[in-house]
Amino acid sequence: MYDLPSFNVKIPGFLKNKIFWGVVLVIFISSLFGFLAGAIYYNYFSSGGKSYAPKLDMGIFGNKFSDQQAVYLPQTSQEDAIISVVNGVSPAVVSIIVTKDVPIIEQYYTNPFQDFGDFFGSDFLVPQYRQNGTEKKEVGGGTGFIVSEDGMILTNKHVVSDAEADYTVLTNDGKKYSAEVLARDPIQDLAVIKIDSNRAIDSKGEMVLKQFPTVPLGDSDRIQIGQTVIAIGNTLGEFRNTVSVGVVSGLGRTITVSDGSVTETLEDVIQTDAAINSGNSGGPLLNLKGEVIGINTAMVQGAQSIGFTIPINKAKKDIDNVKSSGRIIYPLLGIRYVLINATIQQNNNLKVDYGALVQKGENGEEAISPGSAAEKAGLTEGDIILEINGEKITTENTLSEIVMKYNPGDKVVLKILRGGEEKTLEATLTERAQ
Repeated sequence: MYDLPSFNVKIPGFLKNKIFWGVVLVIFISSLFGFLAGAIYYNYFSSGGKSYAPKLDMGIFGNKFSDQQAVYLPQTSQEDAIISVVNGVSPAVVSIIVTKDVPIIEQYYTNPFQDFGDFFGSDFLVPQYRQNGTEKKEVGGGTGFIVSEDGMILTNKHVVSDAEADYTVLTNDGKKYSAEVLARDPIQDLAVIKIDSNRAIDSKGEMVLKQFPTVPLGDSDRIQIGQTVIAIGNTLGEFRNTVSVGVVSGLGRTITVSDGSVTETLEDVIQTDAAINSGNSGGPLLNLKGEVIGINTAMVQGAQSIGFTIPINKAKKDIDNVKSSGRIIYPLLGIRYVLINATIQQNNNLKVDYGALVQKGENGEEAISPGSAAEKAGLTEGDIILEINGEKITTENTLSEIVMKYNPGDKVVLKILRGGEEKTLEATLTERAQ
């Protein structure tokens, strides 16, 4: 056995202090949790957390994770409604392409002095032009929207006015369909065309017709000035399903429109500041419920956001007519007239400031059409029709608007003013030829 030397070791006082060891323990625990939090943070962003990187665009790991797309969240309830309407309606909005056989013109040169020999020289040539066959070219375009599951489409008449042209419909999914014009409205700038349904195989292995997406039709009589509206159309014939947003800026407008060859007057149309550009014609004007309240038809050249649409209620009858009879049916009274206002009253020394004054056309056309309902009822030039079935005729409630509420064969009572004396006549409306 060995005797070990003894050492007198003096322990510092602070190591005996409980507070000191408490501080050390806190520091250790904090460091441990900090390490674990960092590990979890790195692991999260390097795996499941990748979906956040494209939003923040911080390039945390040297790339932006372009294989994943962020979901946009609408900032307001109105924005949410607009996005919802566009997503819901766009599949039923179509582009209409107009093509036609046009002549191929080629240039050639001739010597107009060839009959004089070489006196003027053989190098004296002048250009001439001649047709060398034809080729099919795109000559126009517009927009429409599907109103029945079997492919019936509503558009503007001026979009499909050329009877010699071919019409192709391009749907939102990129498919093309040959279109047939079913009917052109003789009065309004409206037309109905048709594409054939897709053929598909159902779950039972049977051939069925695939239904087209449609748009719901609203009530244009309930439109209010200032309400938000959405226009969708094939802008400039190139940018399909372009969306513009605005408000209803006017109601009951009467405008005269022209496409360069045909001029017509449109009554009781909706004015909007939602952009309506060339190519938007025939597209829908929608409310925030996704309902069609108008058919975009015209814009004011040189103005800032002044467009006009035909109220959808005016088109509903056309759609029903085509579905039931294959044509658009209009009742006809058979007169030419001018609506009376204060100015017309004063200029013509009339006793009333409302009604419809029966008179000849600007080019001398007959005031009363021969064989018409008006002639059979006994109307004559110079008569003023005050009421139809008790409904007063005014500049806001025109004669044509009132007559359009009826059908051919309906009998109507006319209250007229003739020579200062009121009379009552009865007329049976006929059908207007298209």
